[in-house]
Amino acid sequence: MAQGEDRVEDAAGFVGVGDGFERLWTPHRMVYVQGERPPSDAGEGCPFCDAPGKGDAEGLILHRGEHCYVVLNLFPYNPGHLLVCPYRHVPLYTELDDAETQEFTALTKAAIAALRQASGPAGFNIGMNQGAVAGAGVAAHLHQHVVPRWEGDSNFLPVIAQTKALPQLLEDVRTRLIAAWPTA
Repeated sequence: MAQGEDRVEDAAGFVGVGDGFERLWTPHRMVYVQGERPPSDAGEGCPFCDAPGKGDAEGLILHRGEHCYVVLNLFPYNPGHLLVCPYRHVPLYTELDDAETQEFTALTKAAIAALRQASGPAGFNIGMNQGAVAGAGVAAHLHQHVVPRWEGDSNFLPVIAQTKALPQLLEDVRTRLIAAWPTA
């Protein structure tokens, strides 16, 4: 060891020279990182068809409407990253009927209002990826992302380490958003 270097021991008892970096271990994200994707068919296996059949807490559902619902993203970019989804299994925005389109838009606005009240973001990224080539992870079931943003919320981790540090648990985010959800 060079002069000034400190020996460190990790939880498993491995000994080495410290490099000054903290490690953020997120093994639960390997399913996403390894590219495992749900099937494109409606029903079993499509997370956006399956979620409404679960209880709200288990399905991470924030609000249920008549034609659409709002759910937390299981792999969020930021705390409060949520998705507006139609119940109907359609891949494209242009395939929504008028009632679905109206509620889809109204729920997007309600989501923004709830996020503002619950966590005071400085801005939002709102959008949908139409098709796998456009970056849709679940291309067969339309969903719109609403991502709250704060000044300085982006750092080197996503760029260098393909890792995102999230300061809040999904259950805590869900509880705050439900309390802040507009009532009419």
